[in-house]
This record gives sequence, structure tokens and C-alpha cells, in this order.
Amino acid sequence: MNTSPHRLRHHHHHHGTRSSPQTAAVTVATPLSEELVNMIAAVRLASKLCQVVQQQLSASEHVSKPDDSPVTVADYGAQAIIAWSLARRAGGGDSTFSMIAEETSEDLRLPESAVMLRRITELINAVLTSETGEASALTPHEVLDLIDLGASDGGPVGRHFVLDPIDGTRGFVAMRQYAVCLAMLEDGKVVLNTLGCPNLPTGVVLGTLGCPNLPTGVITDEDGAAGVMQRSGSSGVGSLFTAMRGAGSFQVPLWDVTAPATAITVQDLSSAADGMAGARYMESFESRHSDHSLAAQVAERVGIVKPPLRMDSQKIWDHAAGVIIVEEAGGKVTDGAGRPLDFSKGRYLDLGVQQAIIAASPALHTQMLQALAINNGTVE
Repeated sequence: MNTSPHRLRHHHHHHGTRSSPQTAAVTVATPLSEELVNMIAAVRLASKLCQVVQQQLSASEHVSKPDDSPVTVADYGAQAIIAWSLARRAGGGDSTFSMIAEETSEDLRLPESAVMLRRITELINAVLTSETGEASALTPHEVLDLIDLGASDGGPVGRHFVLDPIDGTRGFVAMRQYAVCLAMLEDGKVVLNTLGCPNLPTGVVLGTLGCPNLPTGVITDEDGAAGVMQRSGSSGVGSLFTAMRGAGSFQVPLWDVTAPATAITVQDLSSAADGMAGARYMESFESRHSDHSLAAQVAERVGIVKPPLRMDSQKIWDHAAGVIIVEEAGGKVTDGAGRPLDFSKGRYLDLGVQQAIIAASPALHTQMLQALAINNGTVE
């Protein structure tokens, strides 16, 4: 996950994101429904591969990128298996297929990466066999080509998938939280999202009693700590979030393809009377991924007194999938100057001089913009 060291990424939670009691199907009947179904299937495949790798991860199975962040076999494998799933449903050789993704096959094509490439290929074929019943095996060369399907530059016209195969690579390696993040742009706007979180309990997010022996209704520090992967695969663990522009945000168990989805909404708090004393903000577990000091100063100015909830989660794949979930749940997401995030410029986001992203309930978002401006000396 590549992010600016000065990024401010707030997600406002008061006893967790709330879920409405009614349930609904994951998809809504719109022209985008089929695309969303395909995205959900692809993310589930990638999440299964990542789950297997995290449980087996060894020191020899990750390399370092130039920015010193680790790339595991799961990064490569997840990108390849999602490309396989989406491209196949798009018509195989369809020249209009476009995906903007984090990884490239450059390092994997080196002779010294032959063992890793073979491992990735074996993992992909094993997952495809167990999850889809596909009998044909991909070759290492085909896997390399699938990874490079993510080399699109995107832009303001047409449809482009945006993928972060593992958002929170350091968290993944450290056996903490991570997410498989897939979004779709249409003419520069995020219109669809699917986000798989294999280690995040369903009951904690929804506030249900679906996770025996786990806290319900509140995402806790324990959920972001090392070792959470040990409960991966347990009953009630594994969450999938999805959103469609104009149709809302939903959550569903990651592994249960028959389970109904539950609508999720943001609770709009703006004062102590609304329960601000119970609010928390989220930031990256790694200080290199966000400015912890700046986040704390802004939180203090708006009256958030609880310590931050840290989990691993300035290129567009870092944000495209999460933005639409917050917005369709009723929240607001902008850069530090209050501008909507612009995903039409290609692979990079222009966050302006503030180098900040604020995601919060509408009322709190306004207060945080003001607090950030005061903190940076742009207003008194």
C-alpha cells in the first residue's frame, strides 16, 4: 500500500459503522448489477488466496518494493486471479478491458524470481480448482501476463477497474488486518466497489451476535492487532463490503455466497450531545502511512477524546474502493481543502497542498475541515 507520509485519513466511527436492521440483496437491478456480481466473485477468489498465503507466509515469500514496502506472493496472486476472473467475464480478448492495479510483473520475470513465480502459479491454480472447479491450469507465463493487465493508465473516459490486491501489505505480513480492494470507474467517477476483509469479524461490524466469544457492535483495538489472522476462517470471521453509486452501501459475510446483505449507514454526530464522547477516528497502524501527530491535533480540535483505532489498510487504488462505501453510507469524503477526490487523472490523486483525505459523517466532516485549516494556519 503506497501512501504519502503526510496523509490524514479519518474515518469517523461511533460504536462502529451502523447497520440498518433490514436486509437486502447484494445487488440492485441496474445496468451495473452484472458488473458488481463479477467483482464480488473476483474479490472472493482473491480473498481466499490471501487467506491461504497469510496462514502459510514465510520470510522467503515476500520481496521489497523501492518504497521499502513488502510485496508478498499474495499481492501478485490476488492481482492475477482478479484479472483472470474479470477479463474472462469481459470476453477474454476484449480490447476495452482496462484495469489500474498496483503490481507489475517486472521483478517476477527475473531469473531469481522463478521459485516465487512457480509458488504463485501453484496457489492460483489450487484456488481456482477448489473454488471454481476449473480443470485447466494456468502457466507461469500466463500468470505474468495477467498481472500486467493492471498496467492501464485509466483516465476520464470509459470504464476502468481499480485494484489494490492487498491494502495493508505490512499488516498482512505482520498477521494483522488487510483488505482486497476493487472499484470500478465510469468516466472518472467511482460507481462500484467490492472490498474483502478476511480477518474482520462480521458480527463486530454489524453489531450482531454472529461471532461467539467476540465483542459485538464495536471494532476494537484487538481487531487491528497482530495475530488476528489466527481466527481467519472461523465461524463469523470475514467481511465483504460493497457499494453501488445511488443504491447504497452493504455488508455481507465474505464466505457465505447465499447470505443476504445488510445496508450500512453513517451516524451523523456533531456534538457531545450526539455522543461525540464515544467517537473514535481511524488511522494507519504504520506511522509512515499517515501523520499521527497531525491527526491527533485535528481530533482534539473537534472534541474527539478517545485514542485512535489503528488498522492497516497517493495512488488511486489506495482510495477508490473505500470512498464509495463511505459516501453511499451517508458520509462525506474530500481532500483537505474540501474538494471531491478526482479519479479521472490516471494513476495518481492530486491532494493539493494539504496532502490530506478526510472521511467522516457530514457534520463532523465540516468541523474537521475547519480544524485542519486552523491547524495548518490557513485560517484563524
